[in-house]
Amino acid sequence: MSRPQEPHRPFLPFGNPFKFILPRGSYLSPKLLALLNAFEESITERVKSLKPVDKEDILTLSWMTQAISTLCAIHTDVKTLITELELPVSDWDEKWIDVYLDNSVKLLGICIAFSSDISRLNQGHLYLQCGLHNLVDGTSNQFIKARSSLDGWKQHINSENPRLENCFAILDSLTESLTLPKIKNSAKGKVLMRAMYGVRVVTVFIFSMFGVTFSGSTKELKDLQVNETCLWTDAFVDVRDFISEEIRSIYSSGRITALKELEVVDTSVKKLYPLIQDGVDDPNEAEQLQLLTSDLTEKAEKLSGGLDLLAKEADRFFHILLNGRDSLLCNLRIGCSTDSNPAQANNVEGKEVR
Repeated sequence: MSRPQEPHRPFLPFGNPFKFILPRGSYLSPKLLALLNAFEESITERVKSLKPVDKEDILTLSWMTQAISTLCAIHTDVKTLITELELPVSDWDEKWIDVYLDNSVKLLGICIAFSSDISRLNQGHLYLQCGLHNLVDGTSNQFIKARSSLDGWKQHINSENPRLENCFAILDSLTESLTLPKIKNSAKGKVLMRAMYGVRVVTVFIFSMFGVTFSGSTKELKDLQVNETCLWTDAFVDVRDFISEEIRSIYSSGRITALKELEVVDTSVKKLYPLIQDGVDDPNEAEQLQLLTSDLTEKAEKLSGGLDLLAKEADRFFHILLNGRDSLLCNLRIGCSTDSNPAQANNVEGKEVR
């Protein structure tokens, strides 16, 4: 009796290497797979850049500015990917368009909330400037005015921003819808949706960190769960756990804020306040007053300068989102116009283009 014929063995003894990269049922050409892998590898490197060498650098204004710059780069990268995919908006499924427009308008709302809080913190600099100005002469009357300004600063910094509450509601909505959609009939659509999924994950994560920082509470801190098949997953989980652990540690220690520059200004104010409250009676106290005043001046300027840079980068990201929406809507209008009157769309100065 002859032996049963053995099944055909694949050339690669370990099977199809791409089945671990994409979900079952996804078949991409080498070109599309290369585009997707390059995009996800880019996200991997950008996510890794968010993990500082020193934990003390987490949630500094410079780190937050870098994080926004990373978002700007990632959102610009996905626009480049769309161009490379040669996938015009007219070929997009309506669901893809709805997801993009819904997410982008929510992100714009969060940007507005964060910008308002950056502005609120920066306005506190006026109280500090006024208080420091009143310490120049060193008279008892000026000390009273200085204390009033510092009291105003404390009250202003601890005031709540109602827009942040709405921001958390939006983040909750984005988190709940954070899934990798299944695309059946478009290979390019699969690449696009998978790329946008990565962009959304990183964006929601960074914005969640910002929300926790501005609010001064960890109750909205989210440990985002992500699809394990993405090339950037390991890097993201590593950064997520590293930063989340540090934020929880910061607030468990009793600090009023995770924002380092704001914390050092608050500490400096607390050192200065008792001295101007009790009055300066001898040369040693006068020298200490001068040192503490100089220290607060330096730290207040650093806080204000850092907030200015963060505000500019947040504004740049806002306009990237806004321009992306405008571009998509413009292309949709052009597509609708072309579909409704193709002869007119192909007509230049009354002459039909052939």
